[in-house]
Amino acid sequence: MIIKHAKDVPCEEMKDYAGVKKQVFIGPKDGSNEIVLRYFSVAPGGNTPYHQHGFPHLVKIEKGTGVAIDAKGIEHPLMVNDLIFITDNEIHGFKNNGTENFDFICIVPRRGEK
Repeated sequence: MIIKHAKDVPCEEMKDYAGVKKQVFIGPKDGSNEIVLRYFSVAPGGNTPYHQHGFPHLVKIEKGTGVAIDAKGIEHPLMVNDLIFITDNEIHGFKNNGTENFDFICIVPRRGEK
């Protein structure tokens, strides 16, 4: 069993992601070879790229407000406790349109964490 506190997990600035920080709460370094628990914080005005990849995501909004951009380019408003399922190869992105950090948990399979 591994027990951690979020504040003790290193945080990294995401290269090529405007205003985005990431923490890997539980992942391969902890011996988790099937699933990875990640935490993202997007600064006001920040965003992730509009992208796709070959693995699903489970997302839970933890703080702030923002939008999820779907494959048709439609922006879906998000707030705390909203839940999102993104399928394999589904085009998507996230954007902070609020005045405070927009934070979310993101769970992916091991192959989704490089």
